[in-house]
Amino acid sequence: MVWLNKLKNALQWISLYLWLVSATIIVTINVSWLYFANAVGQKLGPTVNLTLGQLMTNYYQLLAYLNFPWVPKLVMNDFTDSASALVHFADVKNLFMLDYAVFIVTSVVVYFFWRRLRRDQQLWRLVLPMQTALWIPPVIAVVMAINFDQFFVIFHEILFRNSDWLFDPLLDRIILVLPDTFFGQCFVMAFVLIEWAFAYGLSIGKQALREID
Repeated sequence: MVWLNKLKNALQWISLYLWLVSATIIVTINVSWLYFANAVGQKLGPTVNLTLGQLMTNYYQLLAYLNFPWVPKLVMNDFTDSASALVHFADVKNLFMLDYAVFIVTSVVVYFFWRRLRRDQQLWRLVLPMQTALWIPPVIAVVMAINFDQFFVIFHEILFRNSDWLFDPLLDRIILVLPDTFFGQCFVMAFVLIEWAFAYGLSIGKQALREID
């Protein structure tokens, strides 16, 4: 049926986009060297009376909780969190798990989709979708650059239905070592990675077109 084929085709392209985005998120959230660079450059440890090694240990404990479903409780050596902070981190963990689930499911779809495109010599079909997608990260980046604080607030309001992400430094010292500048750099890294992925996909499509000619 024609409509069924169109639906299948649309879902395959959507899966490709979701796969690229979810993969970008996974890479970005696990680039611990970026946090290390911020910890050194901004001297984050001394703000909470911790050595660099102690601070990184706590950061790895936080990442382990957020990344691994078999770590059910957030426990850090040198930070205790308020009830609202724990709720927020649990919400973040749920988003991480959702991202991993999307990546796993779409990986299967993209594998067969990509194999079919190669088999049928239709990789040239990547050109238009990737050209279109290339415009999205720069537009978002410009909006973010105009007013990052407002962008950051809106970002949280979209993802979270409560205000638990607003930490009180007196109750949750961990916010003192998670500066906005670090998250800003994470956004920049994500934009660069996804833009590179779109550009790479475009280059594959253009190469396929040249081979046809």
